[in-house]
Amino acid sequence: MPPKPKFTREEIVKAALGIAADKGLKALTSRELGAALGSSARPIFTVFSSMSEVLDEVRKAALAEFASYAKKAEGFTPIFKQVGLQMILFAAEQPKLYRLIYMSEKPEAKTFEDVFEHLGDVAVQCVDIIQKDYDLSYSEAKQLFMHTWIYTYGIGALIATGMCKFNPDEVQDMLSCEFVAMLTLIKSGKAKECTTIPQRKS
Repeated sequence: MPPKPKFTREEIVKAALGIAADKGLKALTSRELGAALGSSARPIFTVFSSMSEVLDEVRKAALAEFASYAKKAEGFTPIFKQVGLQMILFAAEQPKLYRLIYMSEKPEAKTFEDVFEHLGDVAVQCVDIIQKDYDLSYSEAKQLFMHTWIYTYGIGALIATGMCKFNPDEVQDMLSCEFVAMLTLIKSGKAKECTTIPQRKS
């Protein structure tokens, strides 16, 4: 009969996420995780088959943490801008988790479509809202999302790496200018010269 786990899956992931948020993913070793739990590393492997499996769960937990930030945008108008502001706030308050989610190597990602799928439900919701609020086609809404998200991502990366600091008013102005500029370009029909966005997968 296998030994009864000393810690639950949730307890281990929570401790691992704490290490990743405080010290970065490189610090997340079985020994460090065991110490955070007040134990040796051994009990971890009565629940997880490997540290690779732990890391997968930590990435999911980090995404859930970001989703909790994005959820705060609900009820605001325009919601898409608020999601961007929450993304940048996440970069400021949780820089190591931001880097874990958005600045880790992803050899399987070759196009923005690959990145879009990685972003999950928040991205899909944003595109749907943009499409309805600004009377755009799906491909136009996704194109607007792509350009604005890349711009927002860049601001977040500058903040998460400590390269730049922006106050909230500056961030609001920057996001507004980028969004209006891209919306105007798309409405003019000239945005097609910039890039082509794949259609929604069936």
